Amino acid sequence: MTMSCKCLMHRRKLFFLKKLFPCPPHPSLTRFQRAMGGVPAWADLENRKKSKRTASDSDSDEDDNLLCRTGNFVSNSESLPRGILKIKTCLPANQERLANGRLATVQFHPSAQVVMTAGHDRSVSLFQVDGIRNPRIQSIYLESFPIYKACFSVDGEQVIATGTHHKMFFVYDMMSGSIIPIQKVRGVEERFLRDFEVSPDGSFMLLTGTSGYLHLLSMKTKELISTMKVNGRCTASAFTPDSSKIYSYSKEGEVFIWDVRSRKCLHKFEDEGSLEGKCIAVSKNNQYVACGSASGVVNLYTTDVCLKENRPKPVKAIMNLVTSATCVTFNPTTEILAVASREMDEAVKLVHIPSYTVFSNFPVFRRKQIYLTQSMDFSPRSGFFSVANNKGKALLFRYVLS
Repeated sequence: MTMSCKCLMHRRKLFFLKKLFPCPPHPSLTRFQRAMGGVPAWADLENRKKSKRTASDSDSDEDDNLLCRTGNFVSNSESLPRGILKIKTCLPANQERLANGRLATVQFHPSAQVVMTAGHDRSVSLFQVDGIRNPRIQSIYLESFPIYKACFSVDGEQVIATGTHHKMFFVYDMMSGSIIPIQKVRGVEERFLRDFEVSPDGSFMLLTGTSGYLHLLSMKTKELISTMKVNGRCTASAFTPDSSKIYSYSKEGEVFIWDVRSRKCLHKFEDEGSLEGKCIAVSKNNQYVACGSASGVVNLYTTDVCLKENRPKPVKAIMNLVTSATCVTFNPTTEILAVASREMDEAVKLVHIPSYTVFSNFPVFRRKQIYLTQSMDFSPRSGFFSVANNKGKALLFRYVLS
């Protein structure tokens, strides 16, 4: 009896000690929470249901705030004059784990101070972005799966990755830490699944197939909703900010505008002077469409003209690239358009909007640094700009305002 009482008292003492002095979190968990600005809503198991009820209201307010202000960085065109861009070179975003070979993707997390890199070395890595050390948070390895493209889901809970020569794709669930292979999508008969886009509202995933086919999937279930087809071969696609339309650019230089709800083609127009379409982007404020072609010309259109005319005139033809324009992207405030070519070293230009002039001091370095651009992205508040190159680096630049 005496021994049992002692054991019981000892257990109770341990219980209360654990309550008062819990075990310290793992260093990697602490770093991840610090990078995310605390425990992110999607990682808080106790409050996850509660946060989902209010997600629609709070997310819309937060998105509006992000588009209206950008902290101590770029705020509006008055703070971002044309001509010279004050920009600082930081350590590469993936300095703590450089990729072995070509880096296919660099992308900033939609809400946290985190950047993702993925490449042909079969790895996906997450880094905290501070512009100083950019410490690594986590890396995953996909065996025998060189990555063609990777992308965050809109809520930031998942990473979707396609391969260079695979029918399947992977979904990395950061909530559970699991890697989910999607072996086959019923109704999608493609030899390879490579290029894709995620709708801004988080509802859809658009797979670019061969022979002009576009496969619209549900982001939630990864099941096929519908298939659309353009004339010729589709080389690039982009959702509008409200996810109601899709712009699809064909190899023949035509742009098809689709209604997402009905999956019908609303309009079609010819990209002026394009002999072969390469890349396309729609600005975050839905004001502009940028089309990059094999000639290196990037045509900038207003969306209202694209929806009405069969042969619209661009507001600006950007002719600063001498090889194929393979990547175009707008910053979140629609003040900068980044254009690049992966066929020539240092072939990156930043265009000031609305003056439509190229910043003359980028890239200007004492030695070659960018090399062949594979992917580009702006941070959600436009404070950082990153370029992924073929040397395994995600170069990082920060705007500096006087």
